[in-house]
Amino acid sequence: MSVKYIPVQWNRNKYVYDAVLVAFAATYVLVFMWLGGPAAKMTQPVDAQILKMRAFGTCAFFMLTLILCIGPLARLDRRFLPILYNRRHFGVLTTAVAITHAYQVVNWYFNYSPIPRLEALLSANTSFGQLLGFPIEALGIFGLTCLAILAATSHDFWMSFLTAPVWKRLHLLIYPAYGAVVAHVSLGYLQDQQNSAFAVFFGASAGAVAVLHLIAWSRDVRMAATAGEWVDVGLPDEIAENRARIIALSADERVAVFRYKGNLSAVSNACAHQNGPLGEGRIINGCITCPWHGFQYRMRDGRSPEPFTETIPTYRLRWHEGRVQVNRQALPPGTDVEPLVIAGISQ
Repeated sequence: MSVKYIPVQWNRNKYVYDAVLVAFAATYVLVFMWLGGPAAKMTQPVDAQILKMRAFGTCAFFMLTLILCIGPLARLDRRFLPILYNRRHFGVLTTAVAITHAYQVVNWYFNYSPIPRLEALLSANTSFGQLLGFPIEALGIFGLTCLAILAATSHDFWMSFLTAPVWKRLHLLIYPAYGAVVAHVSLGYLQDQQNSAFAVFFGASAGAVAVLHLIAWSRDVRMAATAGEWVDVGLPDEIAENRARIIALSADERVAVFRYKGNLSAVSNACAHQNGPLGEGRIINGCITCPWHGFQYRMRDGRSPEPFTETIPTYRLRWHEGRVQVNRQALPPGTDVEPLVIAGISQ
């Protein structure tokens, strides 16, 4: 972790990030409550309680859609990285909104049930053998359970306790959860309204998630397939001082090329601690600093300053027709590599 272990604490950026999220959710629900009733053109009159549960439900869907769009957008354009950094906060708030929706549903439809409300919810519709009329309650419960698991394990303690690979596999539950939510809305809310506006937004949102993931995946595969031994990084001026450019070497391997005091060095993008994205960090006191927990590494050899012993793989860089290239073959963790000097910049 180098010099001092500093866990990520609340800071101004996090407060602003969360404030924007809360403002978005509150504004959406209020606007939906204001305009949703007259615009819905439902087959049956809509009372305030039903309108409220649908406001929270659709809000959770659109928030979940945005969460799933952030990842591929950040891979396609680095300007989305600040949004990616606190995505776990986004997920926790989305889960809270989804739980509020579920609470409204159960309290409205099953508040006076002679049997326990959860039992009534599960037994109200058991027509699993048909598409129209399929028990959307089961789909909603599955999606909400997945979101609750992800929110409960979003803290760094669980990443450390479960180990980063297991934690990441667990958080792939976001995809079946989204599929269940899409089916939940398609077989429920969309079947009971005549206004096509929401259906259009709903379809466009689900389509955007699929298209963005496909574009990001195909770009990574194409880059890996067309690249030879040396992979283009770009011009040195495209890398900000004390920052890095993240380059995909394959669908699951990335390298971070850092610039500091006229030198360029390349290291693995994965921190040795919990696989944090080193390329999203910056140089502090001459060391690459992981944005997650402050673990640090020297640029040229990928070693943590004494007395710490963490090491990460390094990569060779070279010039090619005025552009920087990185060798796709990772060197053993802690291997010293001479930095690439940017001509014309004083050391």
